[in-house]
Amino acid sequence: MNDSDLVNETVEISPLLPWADDNGTVLEFSTTSVSHLEFPVNPWDIMLCLSGTVIACENALVVAIIFYTPTLRAPMFVLIGSLATADLLAGVGLILNFAFQYLTSSDTVSLITVGFLVASFAASVSSLLAITVDRYFSLYNALTYFSEKTLHCVHLMVACTWGVSVCLGLLPVLGWNCLEEPDTCSIVRPLTQQHVTLLAASFFVVFGLMLSLYFKICKIVCRHAHQIALQQHFFSTSHLVATKKGVSTLAIILGTFGASWLPFAVYCLVGRPEYPSVYTYATLLPATYNSMINPIIYAYRNADIQRALSVLFCGCFQTNASSCRSRSPSEV
Repeated sequence: MNDSDLVNETVEISPLLPWADDNGTVLEFSTTSVSHLEFPVNPWDIMLCLSGTVIACENALVVAIIFYTPTLRAPMFVLIGSLATADLLAGVGLILNFAFQYLTSSDTVSLITVGFLVASFAASVSSLLAITVDRYFSLYNALTYFSEKTLHCVHLMVACTWGVSVCLGLLPVLGWNCLEEPDTCSIVRPLTQQHVTLLAASFFVVFGLMLSLYFKICKIVCRHAHQIALQQHFFSTSHLVATKKGVSTLAIILGTFGASWLPFAVYCLVGRPEYPSVYTYATLLPATYNSMINPIIYAYRNADIQRALSVLFCGCFQTNASSCRSRSPSEV
């Protein structure tokens, strides 16, 4: 094979997010093994890789703590573990995508990497919905929450969450991709526009359900605070502070989730593959930050996980039977 043949054999260097020139058209590069100095690394890819590294480290610690701590077996921690596992896999997927797109140009690797990322992020978003459902029922059915039936329901939710997410991730691998029909490509190659539209529509459904459930949770919290005030014949400052704190926490959760994913979900619907790739990067990067913030909101703020961290890093925090009781999601 001579030099002219090598030049003619071209392929997109990034399996997930291809580079584009100023006009938004895809740039093509030779598939030959050439010094990486001739192909500067895209700064956006570096930021995605760094984001994936932080995500993987944060969530790996959460998964390890929940797995090795026998007291963290309540339904709430099963769901937090599912969320942390999904985010951990998403972080690993971002790292692998960065490595593969500069080391290999195989279509098979591209499909597997994108499918892995779709499944991981879908499981993360679905796990957030499952946690919201769990928090609602922990308040709505507070007396029967700590029962065997609740644990079975949580396991069923986790199974459904991962089942649907894996199916969404397998679609590109099983043939629903645009490798043979470039005209059907979306802003995220090799996903088709129909597939990306399905993912965006699913996100809006999940977001709408979360909004509805958290609104109901706010109503329940306010009603409980009012009932306590009536029983004590006054509304104390501590009750007011606790109620405001609960409502503000819910606002932070929804605000973080919406601010992270909404830009990318909207751009998936309105964006086209011929648009400059910087728009895809600029909307996708904040979406990855949600997986970075999740362990802070749902895990590290929890007193039981903080206690487990103290035992892990200090080894001097003595627990007793009463302190090991897992709190319900309504207390978080």
